[in-house]
Amino acid sequence: MKKQILYYILSFMMLISIIGITSCNQNGSSKSGALLSSAAEKVYVAPGEQDEFYAFLSGGYSGNLTVYGLPSGRMFKEIPVFSQFPTSGYGYSEETRPMLNTSHGPVPWDDLHHPDISQTNGELDGRWIFVNGNNTPRIARVSLSTFETEEIIEIPNSAGNHSSSFITENTEYVVAGTRFSVPVPQRDMEISEYKGNFKGALTFISVGPEHGNLEIKFQILMPGFNYDLSHPGRGKSHGWFFFTTYNTEEANSLMEVNSSQNDKDFIAAINWKKIEEYVNNGGGTMMPANYAHNVYDEDKHSATSTMINEVLTVNPADVPGAVFFLPTPKSPHGCDVDPSGQYIIGAGKLSADLTVHSFDKMIAAIDAGKFDGDAYGIPILKFEEVLAGTVKSGGLGPLHTEFDAEGNAYTTFFISSEVVKWKIGTWEVVDRKPTFYSVGHLMIPGGNSRKPFGKYVVAMNKITKDRYLPTGPEMEHSAQIYDISGEKMELLYDFPTHGEPHYAAGCPADLLRPNSKKFYRLDENNHPFATKTAADARVERDGKDVHIYMTTIRSHFTPDNIEGIKVGDRVYFHVTNHEQDFDVPHGFAVLGANTSEILVMPGQTKTIVWEPKYVGVWPFYCTDFCSALHQEMQGYVRVSPANASIELSWSLGE
Repeated sequence: MKKQILYYILSFMMLISIIGITSCNQNGSSKSGALLSSAAEKVYVAPGEQDEFYAFLSGGYSGNLTVYGLPSGRMFKEIPVFSQFPTSGYGYSEETRPMLNTSHGPVPWDDLHHPDISQTNGELDGRWIFVNGNNTPRIARVSLSTFETEEIIEIPNSAGNHSSSFITENTEYVVAGTRFSVPVPQRDMEISEYKGNFKGALTFISVGPEHGNLEIKFQILMPGFNYDLSHPGRGKSHGWFFFTTYNTEEANSLMEVNSSQNDKDFIAAINWKKIEEYVNNGGGTMMPANYAHNVYDEDKHSATSTMINEVLTVNPADVPGAVFFLPTPKSPHGCDVDPSGQYIIGAGKLSADLTVHSFDKMIAAIDAGKFDGDAYGIPILKFEEVLAGTVKSGGLGPLHTEFDAEGNAYTTFFISSEVVKWKIGTWEVVDRKPTFYSVGHLMIPGGNSRKPFGKYVVAMNKITKDRYLPTGPEMEHSAQIYDISGEKMELLYDFPTHGEPHYAAGCPADLLRPNSKKFYRLDENNHPFATKTAADARVERDGKDVHIYMTTIRSHFTPDNIEGIKVGDRVYFHVTNHEQDFDVPHGFAVLGANTSEILVMPGQTKTIVWEPKYVGVWPFYCTDFCSALHQEMQGYVRVSPANASIELSWSLGE
């Protein structure tokens, strides 16, 4: 009996202890206990399991696009876009070198910003992702089946291609807006003559509905302001596009002072449907231009570059009712449109408040002629006539806004280093969480569409400081993942990013996973130098050009012994990977090559050029560990003097 009483007493004390621990956790006075789900559990993806979301983060000055999983924060891939990438040979191989061609010649780098996933009816469809090159103005289309860059088009009359690369809700257009206004056409003139003489080009690039082919449809030549960011109308505002502007002063020196004088700058509202109709009816002016259009052919595993010498331009004065200015305080940066298409948010980076414009009020003001003058003939709508509301006491230095599916908006504040949650319609701040440190962009999966998926917000910070182990003067930029499924945001996890992310796009993994390419079918390889059987492997000479038709399969090259190469020859190794299995690439490198190695996917052909400078016997090998006999996957090339009479010969196993 005594033992039974003691058992009840101990059980009661244990229950009281559990209640106490739980109470402490609810009051925030103790770290998570064993009975509560922890932040670590929410981001943990068990071995062999996969993440719920893909996240595509721009690499900024890396020139490339990085792919992460959410909620784990694991980096899966770096997709080369605007920068040479020795890991795979992108930009080095003969097949991909044309992708980096421009009107300035080959440019092996850029500053990649603002990924945007293709949409149908305003919802993510997972076909492509578009990104912009900021320095040498370009737009790229990346396949979300192969995770490879398929097309890059250069943008003429542009500089600092920043208010890009956002798409309309049916992917009719991807838009590229210039940050820096320039003389159009370019010419020699005094910089001090900027005001009234420079132009800002807003470029609408049509996207082919089936294959995504890019073509510049028209450029709107706007006043010489700086066009910072943009987003499309959606739902009721479909057919419009909105761009933030700053430097409406048209200053050209000491910009931090001289371009911040006006109390309000503008959001430019563009009725692209009206301009499209004008252009389709023969409107616009064709002007000389010079820009590159680079396309990768998946069937031939090769890219081509075409130079184009004209572009169609539109003067907004020639299309009345197509362009309007919405006054917006102060030096606005972010320009974001809520899922309904009703509200346009302008984040004035020198303002403590957020300005929210109403699309319905804008249309009513246009119809009623509620204007407050004009700028270069473009009507300026009265501020109070288009204002839907103001988010007060948001923070300091607002930049970007994304949305969940519950009527909430989330805005980053750079100076006060926080993400602020507020209600659409009431403009009430309902939560705020610090970031570490100085947050720039943020991303909610689908948060830039009519159907946000919510659940997580990723904050991408500009400063890292003490978040990770030090790595010398330079640190990778930090990012934080927050759980937004409840009333209050919860910081879950820190993870490092690559380069400098300027925005991101996310989508459910189930949208992309079923269509992800596993390998290229060898029988569909139409590369002109493909070698589809080992029996077809050979070496051919054409003057000083030597073409080696080579195959590779675990664990040998065919051929693997080559003789008859001479100093001064230009040797093309055309390597075809005969594997027909997922995740079995082969690499190829040869000693003395002045390019990178190449990584050849199953069923693919790639070419590396080698110009031997010295007599000798030089090895080549597979750079990707492919089998237990990977180390044996090698070969030799004999190089003889330029005047030698050695005939070409090749072999395997002889």
